[in-house]
Amino acid sequence: MKFIIRGDNTAAIKEYIESKLERLEKYLTSDNLEATVLTKKEGRNQKIEVTIPTDNFTLRNEATNEDLYAAIDNVVDKLERQIRKNKDKINKKNNKRVISDFEMMLEDEFEEDEIIVKRKQIELKPIDEEEAIIEMEMLGHSFFVYRDVDTDKICVLYKRKNGNYGIIETK
Repeated sequence: MKFIIRGDNTAAIKEYIESKLERLEKYLTSDNLEATVLTKKEGRNQKIEVTIPTDNFTLRNEATNEDLYAAIDNVVDKLERQIRKNKDKINKKNNKRVISDFEMMLEDEFEEDEIIVKRKQIELKPIDEEEAIIEMEMLGHSFFVYRDVDTDKICVLYKRKNGNYGIIETK
């Protein structure tokens, strides 16, 4: 796994992050993975965000703690639980049909006066509702935009307050 680590980190912290994230390689089949790690200070707390795009899905999680080492341990534990929780769903879908690739390009540049502080561009490849649910859960988001494989419409999947899901379809 290749690592892109951003933030004010010492060599020891970078080595610690790499050694902890290598623990996830046993769950991931691709050899060409690239983990993007961002560490930042938020007041007294240290925050770490990890994104690992794979051939079939995108893993993403974050953790905050006063101790950066504890935050690193927490985020790796969360990612590992996320993989194990969704392993059966992913394997089932992979046997039926490969989950589409999901690519995001993040643009973090913004002006201080702007209301919109972050923009994302996504590639919409056709997937079904079950795959969209898996992608949304793997990303840890409350909504997910995708192109429906059956109708070829752009849809928004969202998690409702009662824990169920809703879909908004475009005309």
